[in-house]
Amino acid sequence: MDENLKKLYSEVPPTKLRDKEEHFRPARTSKFWLKIADFAFYGLLENRFYAFRYKGYENFLKRDEKYPTIFFAPHTNWWDGIVGYTICNRLCKKEIRLMIEELNRFPVIRRGGGFSVNKKNALTAMESLKYSVRVLQDLNSILYLFPQGIINPPDHRPIVFQTGLAYIVEKAAQKYGKVNLIPIAVNYFFMRDNRPEVWIEMGENMELTPQEDKMDRKEYSKFLAQKLEELCDRQKLDISNANFDGYDTLFQQKLAWYREFEQHLKKINIKRKKKETEE
Repeated sequence: MDENLKKLYSEVPPTKLRDKEEHFRPARTSKFWLKIADFAFYGLLENRFYAFRYKGYENFLKRDEKYPTIFFAPHTNWWDGIVGYTICNRLCKKEIRLMIEELNRFPVIRRGGGFSVNKKNALTAMESLKYSVRVLQDLNSILYLFPQGIINPPDHRPIVFQTGLAYIVEKAAQKYGKVNLIPIAVNYFFMRDNRPEVWIEMGENMELTPQEDKMDRKEYSKFLAQKLEELCDRQKLDISNANFDGYDTLFQQKLAWYREFEQHLKKINIKRKKKETEE
């Protein structure tokens, strides 16, 4: 196999590959920087994608607003973080808190709500997990996580989670009394345009309250991974069968001139066939 292909989806996290001492960096947001981030990220999406479709927003609205919310999603490519930001900011009207392993290379992302995680050793990684629990006290924000821990190929199965999400959920439920936990399916499809579309679906909220018995984090991680996998697979099956029920559109670009011309020709052909039928 080509050596470059082997590097596409390494099972070793980037911070371990770089093997450098990297300090923890918390999120540092402000109204000014959030507007800059929104303008930049939304512009990138509009520039590269034909449309942004979403479904299941009512599941977010049904959550108990008195308690913190965690979104968890698959991680297949570079766009996932920007899509997560758009979901939280544009759809949910909340600030995002996003754990980013590459943050030390792009520290400005802290201004948009990112905070770092260094998986070089367990102690530094634990600092990020504890910080994740603390930021949940701000109900004006949503913690958006990629529990797989690394980027995997699209449709990679089975979806496997590390135990970080289970740790955060357990500690948050103990600290705040309850936590809202919503899976997010994210897919990128080519439909009938030369640019792909973003399709997201919010799954049903899974509330977690403090348990009398200690949680088995490995088993709970498997349970959550299965829920996300089922949601992603169902979404892909629906779209493959042209079942678009329940989807709304955040944005959709205008057709390119040649596509508009194509649509015009189709209308002419339809009118001609109708006339021939009437005759």
